[in-house]
This record gives sequence, C-alpha cells and structure tokens, in this order.
Amino acid sequence: MSDLKKIFEAECDANIRRQGADAQVVASGLNFLVDTAKYKYSYNFEWMGRPIIQFPQDMVAMQQLIWQVQPDLIIETGIAHGGSLVFYASLLELNAICGGAQDARVVGIDIDIRAHNRAAIEQHPMFRRIDLLQGSSTAPEIVAQVQTLAAGRQRVMVLLDSNHTHEHVLQELRAYAPLVTTGSYCVVFDTVIEDMPADAFPDRPWGKGDNPKTAVQQYLLENEAFEVDTAMDGRLLISVAPSGYLKKVRQA
Repeated sequence: MSDLKKIFEAECDANIRRQGADAQVVASGLNFLVDTAKYKYSYNFEWMGRPIIQFPQDMVAMQQLIWQVQPDLIIETGIAHGGSLVFYASLLELNAICGGAQDARVVGIDIDIRAHNRAAIEQHPMFRRIDLLQGSSTAPEIVAQVQTLAAGRQRVMVLLDSNHTHEHVLQELRAYAPLVTTGSYCVVFDTVIEDMPADAFPDRPWGKGDNPKTAVQQYLLENEAFEVDTAMDGRLLISVAPSGYLKKVRQA
C-alpha cells in the first residue's frame, strides 16, 4: 500500500470515529429512517432489474465487505423479490473476473419463494451463481442442507434478513453464525427495529424488545467469536443494521 493510500485511509478512519461519536449526527441518521418509513423508502430501489428492498448505504457497505473478504459462499435468509441475491451474485461474478473464487455461490433461503419471484430469479443471468432453498431457515433439514453446501468452503459470509422476531433471529444465529469463517461477517439486518418508535410496526410480530438487535445482544453473550463492527456503524449512519455487522474475530 502506498504512503498516500495509508494517509487517505487514516483520514477516513478519523472521520468515521468522529462522526460516529457525534450524537446529533447519529440521531439525524435515525430520524431519516423514521421519516422515510411511511414512504417505504427501501422499496424504491432495484439491482439489475430486481427489487432489492434494502437501503443503498447498506448495499454499498456489503460491496465493500464482499471485496474485502472475498467469500466463496454467501448464505442469505429471506429472499423476497430476489434483488439482494442477484446483487450478491453479481459482486461474486465481478470478484471472479478480478481473480477471486471462480466457483463462489449465493444460497438463498425463504419459507415461501413465490412462483413469480422464483421464475424471475431463475431467468436472471446471475442465477448461475445462486442456489434456492424453500423452507424455514431454522428447520433442521434446511440447516443440514446449508451445512452440506458450506462444507469445504474457504470464506463463508452469512446474512440474516427473514423473520425479524427475537427468537427466530436467535435461532438463525445459532444455526448459521458458526459457519462464518474467521475474518468474515454475519450481518443481521433490521436491528434498527429496536431504535424505531414503539408504534412503528403495529401489524408485525416484532417491535421494541423483540427484534434482531435483541437477538444479537443475547447471541454475543453466548458466543465470544464475534464482535460488532462499530466502525461500520460510524461509517454508515443511515443503516437498517446498526450493531448488526458482526465480524468473526476468533474461532468459538
């Protein structure tokens, strides 16, 4: 790495620490999520023709992590329209072009892959890097299939974005986080639910005190292999996954 690159990165790191410690700036990021929720802001973006239902900031962060980790397997729970699956598959395709793992794949799991979404995903050019599993992500038979697919992989990344209740996410963490390789990430989306107003999800089974962030907090007490990447929180400010970027720093 050149001296100029080191200087630039040091400046960025300092900026990230300062803005992450600025309570007013952090609050403004959360206010943006709260204020735009009524417009379903995250529904307004696509990737290569498929609705992605994610915040652009988080997707840029995922690009950065995927380039950094160079995973040869990404496991995602929760498929919806398949936009994020296509996004991750396209990044693995770019990594391969640049000399990364040539056989890298994405495994998508959903309890209900609707026929029109399955058809669109299977017809997409990036489907050649995608495997679809239909069933509950916490069902023993699905977990066993994923474990088989992960066997022998060198760099595994896990992304949890299905049912957002505490118990479900905790079960997912216990099932899939152990598959993450050291130096890679388990990213738990929608931890921001804990920070949203108490009445933000009146028609959902999750809310304050019962959501992905509370599951993450409990899992981190159970497992010392992971740490919250606080620098990512400071970098993003606007994210559905505050305290949800979990880096595996050691073997359990």
